[in-house]
Amino acid sequence: MTVTIPAATKSAVGDTQEATQETTLEALRKSRDAVLPVMREAVGRLDDTSRAITSYHLGWTDIDGAPTTGQGGKAIRPALATLSAQAAGASAEVGLPGAVAVELVHNFSLVHDDLMDGDTERRHRPTVWAVWGAPSAILTGDAMLALAQEVLLERGTAEAIGAARLLAETTRRLIHGQVLDVEFEQRDDVTLPECVTMAAGKTGALLSASAAIGAVLAGAPAAVVDALSAFGEELGLAFQLVDDVLGIWGDPAVTGKSVFSDLRSHKKSLPVTFATTHGGAAGRELAAWLAGEEASDEPELARIAGLVETAGGREWATAEAERRMASALRALAEVSMPEGPRSDLGALARFIVTREA
Repeated sequence: MTVTIPAATKSAVGDTQEATQETTLEALRKSRDAVLPVMREAVGRLDDTSRAITSYHLGWTDIDGAPTTGQGGKAIRPALATLSAQAAGASAEVGLPGAVAVELVHNFSLVHDDLMDGDTERRHRPTVWAVWGAPSAILTGDAMLALAQEVLLERGTAEAIGAARLLAETTRRLIHGQVLDVEFEQRDDVTLPECVTMAAGKTGALLSASAAIGAVLAGAPAAVVDALSAFGEELGLAFQLVDDVLGIWGDPAVTGKSVFSDLRSHKKSLPVTFATTHGGAAGRELAAWLAGEEASDEPELARIAGLVETAGGREWATAEAERRMASALRALAEVSMPEGPRSDLGALARFIVTREA
């Protein structure tokens, strides 16, 4: 039986989703405002050159060092860290060192990723390596990574040491994911499970740590930390799936990246890998194109994006992101926590899956 949903009902659902997104964006802005002073204090410890480049990358200054009104990215990871502390029954402030640390590690990875991928634009501005060169990009990323551990360890508590250990393990997993991503560029036989493993390291690991680190700093029971970690792990895969869809079909005016950016670099993203391994004739044609090394113009890239879609890559990635989000929410349901943080974590998960940038 076919059920027809009235237009008015569809409109109401759309309005509700839009209101929820706006509420989540406002919550992210508040979290970013709380973390920003602590983040600025930490970055202020860097040497003059590293501080200037980091401040530019974070959106605080322009290329010449003049202050800007920009605030950088959406600060999803710091929000997870402070919510994680609240989920453990502590105040958001308890999670602030973790929030700063995960954001520094995230931005270390972005600066290095831009260099490795050859991306010349992020958030509608030239990337660090495109302005200051590869050596400066490497050193700036390294400075942020070291600073993240310093921010945690200076607390000197057993909980802080546990959080620093978690972040070190997470960074190792993140780097392994990036290693696999680079290796895949040289292979024509990447499987979907391998691609999921790569994404779990490159993105899932840090989302998992972000969702747990506040609880670790709060001294939460292992069951709560584990549930939050599982929530973040699944959410990280959902995040990467959506990111991969936006990397092919996202609006450059919204995403801040060039059109077809992932296809231009022949990246074996999740929807692309699904398409090549499950997509029949269109998938085989896509695989043959990926194996080539010639540059492609925008009309050709548009044709390739069409192949990914025909082969089912876009539909699968969107559905899998929803499935991973549902799995993340189930992990939260397994433990007791205050209803406010639980609700906010759920809203943030839904925002991640429905975002456009």
